[in-house]
Amino acid sequence: MAEQIVRNLAHLEESASTARVLNLLRIWQRKSRDPSYAQSPFFENPQLNQSIILKHRLRGHERDLFWDERRTATKVIFPIDRYDLKLGGRFVFVDQANYDTVMEGVFGEEWLTRPHDREILAHVDALPSLDPFLVREQLRRHNHMPARCYFDISSGDLARMVRFVESEVQKLIDLCYEGGSNRVDPTLVTRLVKKILSDTVDAETEPLRQTLRLERPEYQEGVFSWKGFLYYKWSLSEAYPNVKEVLSSIGKARPRYAPDRETRNAMEASREAVKTLIERALKDARRSLNYYDEAFTGLLEGRPQGFRDFLLRAPAMFFELGERLGAINMIVSYWKFRCPRGRVPELTGQELLDLFTGFERSLAFAGVAAREAEHPRTRAA
Repeated sequence: MAEQIVRNLAHLEESASTARVLNLLRIWQRKSRDPSYAQSPFFENPQLNQSIILKHRLRGHERDLFWDERRTATKVIFPIDRYDLKLGGRFVFVDQANYDTVMEGVFGEEWLTRPHDREILAHVDALPSLDPFLVREQLRRHNHMPARCYFDISSGDLARMVRFVESEVQKLIDLCYEGGSNRVDPTLVTRLVKKILSDTVDAETEPLRQTLRLERPEYQEGVFSWKGFLYYKWSLSEAYPNVKEVLSSIGKARPRYAPDRETRNAMEASREAVKTLIERALKDARRSLNYYDEAFTGLLEGRPQGFRDFLLRAPAMFFELGERLGAINMIVSYWKFRCPRGRVPELTGQELLDLFTGFERSLAFAGVAAREAEHPRTRAA
C-alpha cells in the first residue's frame, strides 16, 4: 500500500458526491465530540474510522488486481496527514490481490483475529454505491448499527438538493407555519429545508415536529427517513436525463469489426437485456417512491398518522431504492467515461459483449421477493 498514493484529497473532499464517497475523516472532524460517535463507531480501528472510502472506476491496469471481471471497486484511502489533505494518502482496494496481507501489514494480527472491521468493509464493498441510506440499511441487516452521525449527505449534494426539496415541501411548510392560508417567507422555507436535511432540531422546527406527531426521540429518526426519500427523489430526477442519453448510446454502439455470429448474437441479446433491466429498475424505483408520495399526500390532507408510521417503518425500502439507483448511476458513469462528449466507444464485439454482460450482472438484484414482503406500504389513513 505504501507504493500507492492518491493526490488532491482536498479537492475530492470538496467535490465528492454522496453516492461515491464516504468521508469518515470529515465526519471525525465534525462529529468526534458527539457522544454517539465514540459509543457506536463505524469501524473499531481509529485509523479506519478516519479514512476516506470511495467507489472507484477501475482503470485497465487496475483490473489485474482482481480475480473477477468487476469494473468498479471500493477504495479505502488513508490520508498521510489528517490536517493537510493536499499531501494525499495511501490506499488499498477491498478484496484486491493480497488484500489480507496488505491490511495485516497496516493493522497487525487483529485484522484477522478481530473480524468486525473486515466484515463491515465486505458489506460496504457488496453495494453499488455509498449513499448513506443504503449503507445504513445494509449494515443494519447484518446487525451492525453505527451512530446516525456517520450517515449524512455530502455538502456538495446538499447544496444541489435545496431548491428541489423546497419545491417538494413548500405546501407542508405553508400548512405548518401559516395554516395553509398564505405562502411562508421564502427565507424561512430555505432555513427549514436546510434543517431538515441536516437533522437539526430546535424551536424553529417545533411546528413541523408537532404536525408529524413525532415524539422528540422519534423526530430525528423520522426526519432521517424523510431525508432519505427526498434524496432518492432528487437522485432519480437528476439521473433520468442521463439514463435516457445512455440508453440511446448503448442502442447505437457497434463493434469496430464485424464479430462472428455467436459473439454478435450474444452481444445483441445482452444489449437488449441491459436496456430492459435498466427500465425495470427505474420502474421499481418509481414504484417505491410512489408509496412515499401517497403517504405525504395524506399528511397534506390532514392524515398525519399514516405519514408518521410510514417514516418510522420505511427504511426497509432504502435497500431496494439505493441498490437500483446505485447500479443505474454506476452504469451511466461508466458509459460516459467510455464515451466522453457523447462519442460511442470503438470496441470489438467481444469488448462490447463483456461490457454489456458486466452491466447485466450489476442489475441482477437478489432477494427481490423477500424485500417486497418487507415494504411498509402504509397508506395515509
